[in-house]
Amino acid sequence: MEISFIKSDAGRSDKIMKVLILGGFLGSGKTTLLLQMARYLVDSSGSGSAYKVVILENEVGREGIDDKLLRGNGFNVENLFNGCACCTLAGELVSAAYEIEKEYAPDWLIVETTGLAYPGLIQDNLAAGIGMESRVCTVVDVSRWKRLLHAMRELLLGQTERADVVLMNKADLVAEDILREVEKDIEEMNPAAARIATTAVGHVDEHVWDVVLGVIDHG
Repeated sequence: MEISFIKSDAGRSDKIMKVLILGGFLGSGKTTLLLQMARYLVDSSGSGSAYKVVILENEVGREGIDDKLLRGNGFNVENLFNGCACCTLAGELVSAAYEIEKEYAPDWLIVETTGLAYPGLIQDNLAAGIGMESRVCTVVDVSRWKRLLHAMRELLLGQTERADVVLMNKADLVAEDILREVEKDIEEMNPAAARIATTAVGHVDEHVWDVVLGVIDHG
């Protein structure tokens, strides 16, 4: 698990920390979207918090991959590897979230899960462990959706069914009819979720981040 801090020069804030759990299968584009969202949060923040955003990034394995990308974009990163935040590292995640809120009081805590995690279970762990409420955003790769759905339907269902927002990423790589088919599948799994097509390699409209973060409803 990686801990990344985005700091400002302002003083501490007494505002309650907001929490977003960012889930999705391996290669869906979570980290690329996360970087854009974090920058948006920093640029749009009007709070007096010293720390605008703190990122907890779960990694499976001994070496981080995404941490190099985060460091290259100006983040400070600390590592905690070899586990999933929804299972073996659940206690560490809850403790980290508690300490981050207590010590740093950021505007936002973003938990980027491993590609095999179930975001809803992480949400349950935070709520049961320390009474911390959170939103869930799941990123899906529409270019691989049908193939992955055939091979691991239960995992994709588990990552999607508790999401407040599903970002249908890599929309530029598929035809419109394929995108609509993916959206229909996701709607069947989670009718209540907002479903938004994105292209991580391009600029994501600020409206999308406002929906993801719960600032406005999807319209």
